[in-house]
Amino acid sequence: MSASGKPILYSYFRSSCSWRVRIALALKGINYETVPINLIKDGGQQFSEEFEALNPMKQVPALKIDGIIIGQSLAIIEYLEETRPTPRLLPQDPKKKASVRMISDLISSGIQPLQNLSVLKQMGDNPQPWAQKVIISGFDALEKILQSTAGKYCVGDEVSMADLCLVPQVANAER
Repeated sequence: MSASGKPILYSYFRSSCSWRVRIALALKGINYETVPINLIKDGGQQFSEEFEALNPMKQVPALKIDGIIIGQSLAIIEYLEETRPTPRLLPQDPKKKASVRMISDLISSGIQPLQNLSVLKQMGDNPQPWAQKVIISGFDALEKILQSTAGKYCVGDEVSMADLCLVPQVANAER
């Protein structure tokens, strides 16, 4: 928490993972402060000793809240859901909740990593064609899942964690 008592979000403006958390904070009406972590400047500010002390994974987002620091966007969103349950981002129905988690995991584990420049840099000279093929395959699978889960939103007619994951990923895919 900051001196003002507000949570602090360590974030990069183009990070889809940070974007998910910003949406969750906004939907839940949580006022927070942002500390920008530039993933490009100075070789990546996430690699600084100061940031590594906050998040040993050296990734954004990280949220300082309630006396703890949480890394990983889905863990942050789940914590917010458990400590500030309204509006709900996970349905109460166990089957719908499982669908939300499945879609969120598919996006955050199966699609998002291949849109990450630091991952692509590790894959050699021309990773784009392969990465695009895998990303398209992930979106194709997601489309099939959404045919049976979607209503107005990814799962039913209420915004959920799945929607928070989907919107930034589609925006990144279109870039």
